[in-house]
Amino acid sequence: MKPKLVRTLAALRRETTKWRKEGLTYAVVPTMGAIHSGHTELVAQGLTRADRVIATIFVNPKQFAAHEDLDKYPRDEDGDVLKLGKAGCHVIYLPTPEEIYPEGFCTTVSATGPAKAGLEDKFRPQFFDGVCTIVAKLFIQTGADYAMFGEKDYQQLQVVTRMAKDLSIPIEVIGVATVREDDGLAKSSRNVYLSKQERQQALAIYSSLSHAAERIRGGLDIQSAARLATRTLMALGFTVDYVTVRNAATLAPPQNRDEPLRIIAAAWLGKTRLIDNVAV
Repeated sequence: MKPKLVRTLAALRRETTKWRKEGLTYAVVPTMGAIHSGHTELVAQGLTRADRVIATIFVNPKQFAAHEDLDKYPRDEDGDVLKLGKAGCHVIYLPTPEEIYPEGFCTTVSATGPAKAGLEDKFRPQFFDGVCTIVAKLFIQTGADYAMFGEKDYQQLQVVTRMAKDLSIPIEVIGVATVREDDGLAKSSRNVYLSKQERQQALAIYSSLSHAAERIRGGLDIQSAARLATRTLMALGFTVDYVTVRNAATLAPPQNRDEPLRIIAAAWLGKTRLIDNVAV
């Protein structure tokens, strides 16, 4: 199926207005491009819930700090459109920065709660304000019934879920299980930056988190399991930003092991930063 490409809010709303008149539901899949099978799985899951799916491609400058190179972020519009079309996407929204942030734009959606959990926010302080601002705009612009987000970016999933609820945006945020390579590595646009050796080393992040989750289920205390996973990754050449167990819904440190738990990690291999998480 060839998706329809729209680049302005007016064109997008012409499409969504027609769908509403026909009584159709639709889901949105927000992306920054560099489409891989993790993104196309979000489209597939959207199609199980809704009649139509919109994918958005927008490299959001508000998510990048001054030291992060926005210009080097991978871009492949033709390839992205082809992949999303094959996945069954009906409309692809490709706004320009000027369409999203017109002259005089001066509003930021600032989040606390899961956005201030001491995880990604500790290392990228500007990140979630940028995420919340663009995601709130995309939710409002599309007017979608559902929004599909991958569980790999677990803190982001909790942040946008909370943001939509707090702002009374009438959309249901759906978390979709992390798509992995056959050997367990979480799909990510960053994986292309790994050398052949690093690609093999990277498998340890998922295996160490899985083993830690098993140990917690087997009775080991939470902090000891997280420390073991951290030491394992460091011994294998990772520079660890964090390995921690949190409440799966609030991302607060757990008060007891009977809560729903998630073990979450971020670590560097060379110049590549990898994130992953596993349900306990």
